[in-house]
Amino acid sequence: MQFGITLKPDISVERIVSLTRQAEAAGFQYGWIFDSHVLWKEPYPLLALMAAKTERMRFGTCVTNPAVRDLTVTASLFATLNLISGGRMELGIGRGDSSRRVLGKKPVSWSQLETAVKIFRDLTAGREIEYEGQPTRLTWATVSPRVWIAGYGPKVLHMAGRVADGIILQFADPDLISWCLGFVNEGARAVGRDPSKIEVMAAAPVWVSDDLAVARERVRWFPALVSNHVMDLIRQYKPEDLPPALTSYVQDRGGYDYLHHCVVESDNANFVSDEVVDRFCLVGPVEAHHQKLRKLASVGVTQFNLYLMCGDEEQTLDIYQRDVLPVFQESVKSKR
Repeated sequence: MQFGITLKPDISVERIVSLTRQAEAAGFQYGWIFDSHVLWKEPYPLLALMAAKTERMRFGTCVTNPAVRDLTVTASLFATLNLISGGRMELGIGRGDSSRRVLGKKPVSWSQLETAVKIFRDLTAGREIEYEGQPTRLTWATVSPRVWIAGYGPKVLHMAGRVADGIILQFADPDLISWCLGFVNEGARAVGRDPSKIEVMAAAPVWVSDDLAVARERVRWFPALVSNHVMDLIRQYKPEDLPPALTSYVQDRGGYDYLHHCVVESDNANFVSDEVVDRFCLVGPVEAHHQKLRKLASVGVTQFNLYLMCGDEEQTLDIYQRDVLPVFQESVKSKR
């Protein structure tokens, strides 16, 4: 299993660079950043800085969407960042949540997302396409970054299995991840792909502490974030098409204030139970993190993406560097 971090760009530019450099030194292989340009800072200049100040980490959005920016802009941004970083960029893309909803707009459909991925790959590879009736080509672009698709529903997961290099699943619940990967694998096999070649990311916040009550309060905002996607699924699918473990926890959900999106101790999370926190996040002493990560690896997760936005971020990186990453690095070595 590889490890990444995701930063929420509401902290200073200097701290974003500092945490990225600390994460690389600690052994994290990926650095991701949220894209919600109204709520927080624009991610692309930050990604340029993160890449310029590091040597090995790979970088990307977790996640952008096809609708906030014109696709030719997104393609040009990533192609440029790929040059700046020496080929270390990866596209994380989904249907769109906070960056769309805060503007009163809906996410795009799974089919629009699939079309966007093809356009992105063609443009960043320097191929000419017909774009809105106009022949279009980035003549200077040569290498298309890998594409990670984020999703929860059967349709987008099936599509991701057909076209994605990697899957982004925003929770650390092994049972729900297994359910999701069933659709991903089905989509892959439908077009003759080997499902084992598709990377699988589990993304969630962590808090290392013997005090579970404190740990849960630091990450309770995260299942509330996920609930926005769950509400969208409930509107699109029959109840029997979705697992109760994913849908039942939102029955007492109230409104959601995007101005408190991803905020520790936000009242958006008042409806989230301890049981859901424990399933969706990683909390507790170090050994509990080891156990959860092993379970995630056993169901096919190839990257754990630590949402580094709960407070004491430097300390969390220190703990993972000292007590978590070496365990999994040794595990990899022992299998060789």
